[in-house]
Amino acid sequence: MPKALHFKGDKKVKKRKKAAGPYDAEDAPSKQLSTTAPATDTGGDDDSWVSADAPSDISGPIVIVLPTDTPACLACDANGKVFASTLENIAEGDLATAEPHDVRQVFVANRVAGTESLSLKGHHGRYLSCNKYGILSANATAISPEESFLVIPVPDNSSAFSLQTARDQFLSIDESATSGPEIRGDAESITFNTAFRIRMQARFKPRLKANKEERAKEKISRKELEELIGRRLEDDEVRKLKKARREGNFHETALDMKVKSSHDKYASM
Repeated sequence: MPKALHFKGDKKVKKRKKAAGPYDAEDAPSKQLSTTAPATDTGGDDDSWVSADAPSDISGPIVIVLPTDTPACLACDANGKVFASTLENIAEGDLATAEPHDVRQVFVANRVAGTESLSLKGHHGRYLSCNKYGILSANATAISPEESFLVIPVPDNSSAFSLQTARDQFLSIDESATSGPEIRGDAESITFNTAFRIRMQARFKPRLKANKEERAKEKISRKELEELIGRRLEDDEVRKLKKARREGNFHETALDMKVKSSHDKYASM
């Protein structure tokens, strides 16, 4: 099952089963966000936050860090209002360490079927949209072109991305507004104000997951291998079997080794 989003410092609470009643609160405030995990979720336990390095990395819960003077990120409230939310979890002012402290700052990214674009679902279960006037909201209950965003790497800035709308315009931040930073979706080109950093949970990052799966495949003891083959193994045979586990041809290699062992046994009789 997908895991609820939680933050550093949250206490682990043991859940107690209770009978469902007709008066269960549906909108009780909570610091946890339950989301349907995309297909790439392997159910890992690594809930640390890392920076996306490529558009293909982006999946699952994300934080879109804005290029503002005061560290902030894209957020939306329960009414679908989109705004810039101040980030508090930053180590020594380094945006590369930014983490959310409020579920309103988190969107769940999923690939839109048949495209390279992403949909961004808010904590309240509705999607981020950009209309023809460049106004952002998060009230959509379904995905259309207005709820699709193409992630484009920013030239000469490997750590930043721009979000392009279906109208080939870009999300941008304007700090000159009197009411505070304003986020719009009608910028005509990629500039400093359209360059966002995207933070995501490590367990959804493909390369980190691949490394984790590879390490898991290596976790088999010499004793287990010797029990599978039916005899004591040499060091080079152990290395060969572990390599085969990583490369996906373990059963063939183990079978060859068993057959060889059987031949050697009869040859010595």
